[in-house]
Amino acid sequence: MADTQRQELQSRLQQCLKELCLTAVREHVEHAALQAAQESLGYDRFLLDLLEKECELRHSRRLKRYLRASCLPLEKTIETFDLARLPPKVIQHVNLLRQGFFLDKKENVLAFGSPGTGKTHLLCAIAQELVKQGRRIWFSPCSLLVQKLLVAKRDLQLAQLLKKLQKFDAVLIDDIGYVQHNREEMEVLFTLLAERYEQGSVMITSNLAFSQWEKIFKDPMTTVAAIDRVVHHSVILELNITSYRMEQAQQRTGKTDVQVDQNVGVSQSALEDDEHV
Repeated sequence: MADTQRQELQSRLQQCLKELCLTAVREHVEHAALQAAQESLGYDRFLLDLLEKECELRHSRRLKRYLRASCLPLEKTIETFDLARLPPKVIQHVNLLRQGFFLDKKENVLAFGSPGTGKTHLLCAIAQELVKQGRRIWFSPCSLLVQKLLVAKRDLQLAQLLKKLQKFDAVLIDDIGYVQHNREEMEVLFTLLAERYEQGSVMITSNLAFSQWEKIFKDPMTTVAAIDRVVHHSVILELNITSYRMEQAQQRTGKTDVQVDQNVGVSQSALEDDEHV
C-alpha cells in the first residue's frame, strides 16, 4: 500500500475512533497493529486486544467518577483502619460486607458505638471497597443531609432529590445521633428512610441506642416506624471498644486513668439480632 494511501487510511481511522470516543483504541491502534503483524495475530485477536484496553480505560474512569460522586472521605480506608481492635464477630461481618452482597438484597448496615470507636471510618472504608467494585454509594453527615432535604422540600424538589438518591446502591448517613432534629427535619429524614426501605440500602452510624432514637424523631410512633424500617433486613455492628482517640491521648500523656463511658452501645438481643448476611 502506498504511503499516501496508508496515511489517508490512518487519518480516517483516527477520525472514526474520535467520533466513537474510543480513546484507548486511538492511543494503541498503531502499536497493536504492528504487534499483530509481527506475531501473525488474527483480526479477532487484534480487535480483542484493542477493545480490552478500551474497556479497562472506561472502567478506570467510571470508578474515579463514582469515587468523586460518593463524597466519601478518601483517607478513611481499610488499610488505615485497625481491624484487630474489633471483636471477632464484627470482623466476620466486615469481611462479608466488603463483598457487597447486602447491596443486592437492599439490606442496611448499622454501626453503633461510643464516640471515637471508629464507626465512621469503618463504614467509609467498607463503602470505598464497594465503590472500587463498581457500586454507587453516597456519603453525607446527617446534619448536612437534613439541610439538603429541607432545601429540596422548600423548593418543591424533594421528590426529584429522593429519585436522584435512588440511583445509589447505598446512602451512608453519618452521626445520626448527634443532631437533635426539630419536627420538620425529622419528617424529611423519615421520608428518606421510608423511600429507601427495600428499595436501596442505607448505612448509618450512631452513638445512640435505638431506645434513645426518640431524641431524633421526637414522636414515639415515628420513632418506632423509623426503627422498624432500618432494622428489617439489616446487619448490626456493635463497636463496644475503647475510644481510639482516647487510646492515642493516653499513649501521648502516659496516663491510664482517663475514663470513657462505654455504655452507649446497643444490645443485640434486644434488637432480636436480625442480621441477614
